[in-house]
Amino acid sequence: MTDKHKLAAELTKKLADEGKLIEAGFAAMQIIALQNAPEAQISDMRIAYMAGAEHLFRSIIVIMDADAEPTAQDMRRMDLIDAELEQWRAVLEGYVGKTGGRA
Repeated sequence: MTDKHKLAAELTKKLADEGKLIEAGFAAMQIIALQNAPEAQISDMRIAYMAGAEHLFRSIIVIMDADAEPTAQDMRRMDLIDAELEQWRAVLEGYVGKTGGRA
């Protein structure tokens, strides 16, 4: 694990403990992939990142069946989301290098 990845992991844990897990993901991405980016690009990337996170979370809330416990269909949908994100993760790893964990 590189120093950047260690810093990102530490920041992720700290922010997650403060209830800011999504903000932590962006902060980690900023450390790993956007260190030399201009402020305007960082701002635009943050908006896009947060919009994607908000979309994913709200979509999960909408697609979950109303039952108190997750149904088989709920679990199937979550598995499909996981598979979709794993495909994207492979693209990201090619872009910024293997992260060695899920941050």
